[in-house]
Amino acid sequence: MCFGWFFCLTSKGCWLGFVYVEDMDTEIMWKNATYRDFDWPNGKKLAVSFVLNLEETAENSILNGDKYPEPVDELGLVLRSSVRNYANESNYWYGVNVGGIRLLELFNSYEIKTTVTACAVALKNAPSIVELINNGNHEVCSHGYYWRHQFRMTEDQERDYIKKAKNEIHKIVGYPPEGWLSRYLTTENTRQLLNEEGFLYTMDDYSHDRPFLDPVTKKLIVVPYALDTNDMKFWLSYKFGTSDWLEYCKDTLDWLLEEGNKSPRMMSVGLHCRISGRPGRMSNLRKLLDYVVARDDVWIATRRDIARVYLAALE
Repeated sequence: MCFGWFFCLTSKGCWLGFVYVEDMDTEIMWKNATYRDFDWPNGKKLAVSFVLNLEETAENSILNGDKYPEPVDELGLVLRSSVRNYANESNYWYGVNVGGIRLLELFNSYEIKTTVTACAVALKNAPSIVELINNGNHEVCSHGYYWRHQFRMTEDQERDYIKKAKNEIHKIVGYPPEGWLSRYLTTENTRQLLNEEGFLYTMDDYSHDRPFLDPVTKKLIVVPYALDTNDMKFWLSYKFGTSDWLEYCKDTLDWLLEEGNKSPRMMSVGLHCRISGRPGRMSNLRKLLDYVVARDDVWIATRRDIARVYLAALE
């Protein structure tokens, strides 16, 4: 069992919560993880993974049957009443109508393949984005059916949720997703259920700068994500602008490259259609792409490619 505190921004406000999770053995989950030596392709020292989160139109809303609407990202505004927030619904639609298209067109112009962590409902509402994903050979990773926390689900509910998301994404993009990213709060069953459903990897981990074998299932590859290089900071900290983010990402890449001379490292850059897809944030993203592609010791890879390289090293 484990106990833990967490800070959460929900439709009911900002609050500090206390979690009790039965049978979650952190000794197995993280402390007992092992890290096999391996090499990135073509002698590269660092794998860089750009992740585009497509959550828009799958968020909490009265329209989707939720009790409360999603908080307003840019303002930190939380409605405490069970009413539709039409303005915020349109804010999320910006990611579908403009932001996601703008971001994918930029990545496609660089011929950079991203991992699009997509909610099935969001994909259904974004045919133009799906077309750009397919044209650019981007990977689609499952981010759930709706953009929902799983920690309140029973094992059977979570199993059905994972299966429904996988099947719906398969219908939309033409292939089943091989990876999974939850909306942060998972359960003690999540990894076993992903393994049962045949997933290759999970992103629900922040414990390292390299992939490793999940010690719970001994089959699932863990491809850790990162919060510090994520564009969520733009609306969590108003003093943290795109220039700060650019320098932080460049410093992260430089440091990980130094460590990559001794051991393989990976860097994650998390983006959101409704956040980084704004005009005022695009130019510094382009500068970051220029900085990354100029390095001949960096491998720009999807999460699926990273997981497959590590799986091959285990065989």
